[in-house]
Amino acid sequence: MRPPRSLAWAALAATAVLAGCATSSPDTAIAPVQQQLRQHTGATLARWPDAQAPSPEARERLRTLLAAPLTLDGAVEVALLHHRGLQASLADLGVTQAELAQVTRLPNPGFTFSRTTSGEEIEWERGLHLNLGRLLLMPLTRTLEDHRLAQQQAQTTLAVVTQIAGVRRAWVEAVAAEESLRYLRQVHDAAEAGAELARRMAQAGNFNKLALAREQSFEADALLNVARGERARDASRERLNRALGLWGDQLGYTLPERLPDLPATPTEQPDIESRALAQRLDVQAAKTATAQTARALGLTRTTRFLNVLEVGATRSVTNDGHRSRAWEVGLELPLFDWGDAKVARAEATYTASLHRTAAIAIDARSEVREAYRHWRHAWDIARHVQTAVVPLKKRIHDENLLRYNGMLIGVFELLADARAQIASVNSAIDARREFWLADADLQMAMLGRPTLSAGAAPASSTAADAGGGH
Repeated sequence: MRPPRSLAWAALAATAVLAGCATSSPDTAIAPVQQQLRQHTGATLARWPDAQAPSPEARERLRTLLAAPLTLDGAVEVALLHHRGLQASLADLGVTQAELAQVTRLPNPGFTFSRTTSGEEIEWERGLHLNLGRLLLMPLTRTLEDHRLAQQQAQTTLAVVTQIAGVRRAWVEAVAAEESLRYLRQVHDAAEAGAELARRMAQAGNFNKLALAREQSFEADALLNVARGERARDASRERLNRALGLWGDQLGYTLPERLPDLPATPTEQPDIESRALAQRLDVQAAKTATAQTARALGLTRTTRFLNVLEVGATRSVTNDGHRSRAWEVGLELPLFDWGDAKVARAEATYTASLHRTAAIAIDARSEVREAYRHWRHAWDIARHVQTAVVPLKKRIHDENLLRYNGMLIGVFELLADARAQIASVNSAIDARREFWLADADLQMAMLGRPTLSAGAAPASSTAADAGGGH
């Protein structure tokens, strides 16, 4: 039998080769997340060098982005540069990487020292003990921790992608609210002018009280709509601030005056389900969790009897110079617990994980279909409003302007027509807003679970009703 010292060194060497040593640097865990982000979104998440502030380069880039009107892509970049929640997710990855490094470290040996007195004889005993069970299981534990880290990396990437989708939606809402408020104020200006003209004509005796009350009522409703529009603008602006992680003097940024134009043609995507299943991060995370559970089941079956296993060597010296050496192995006897309950639990956990993964994949297929259909319907509606409704309203306004110049209609008919045209422009704003929200949902559906909201009630609906009813 090999001497105890040789046995211990052989076990240490073999375990070091099999398990290896993982670094505790968080950069190792963050690198795959950055790679996935660049692959799926083309973006890079900035990592702060400390917990207080981003790097000087990131601060300068942030100032540049906030100095100009903040575009959609610029808003996403601001969040990736500055959002504290994303930095916390990266820090959590560093925790998991440190835990992985911990399980790959060789266990510290135990040292014992004892002094025994028997009559005139004194015996000193020194012992060195090593947890052999942990040594043997280190490669398996390393594999499980690797999969746990991979699962958290996928979840972190999904959290970043979800944040990007939230930034896109918040930006669309904020820009649409600004644009809609501008047109609501135009409606109010027209209503205010009509009410003032009606008041003067009523004073001159050329206008009855009923017609005057109608003009004043419309002006009051228009002012109410402006107040509601300002409330919606402020709320959407704050939602965007939270999505970007901005505060203090960073809140003075400006937004574009209008939403981007629609794509010229809709994109046909017949293979959208298969691409979504290949790209969806929640599906990948579920697959990783199922694979980890399967490996844990194998580990449970392997170690069902191996609860405690230690190896040790002792050396004793008496006061008369007599020396003795010994080594020992401790093993727990499976007399009462044969490990069948642990195996049954692991098998049930694996079955549940398998069904859960299938359910996530089925939901993903449905979500991406719904997101694409909503995107296509939103494009059709916005295109119809832009190419049919608004031009018709403008044509009607031009014809009424000719009739007014020819003294065939009065000024109030012309004002009512102008209000109707402004309301149609608001409908076009709402249609573009719905499309770009649907576009953000579709991008999210390709990578994770989208919001899939059909959109809130258009901000200009009251104004449109008021304009059309006059």
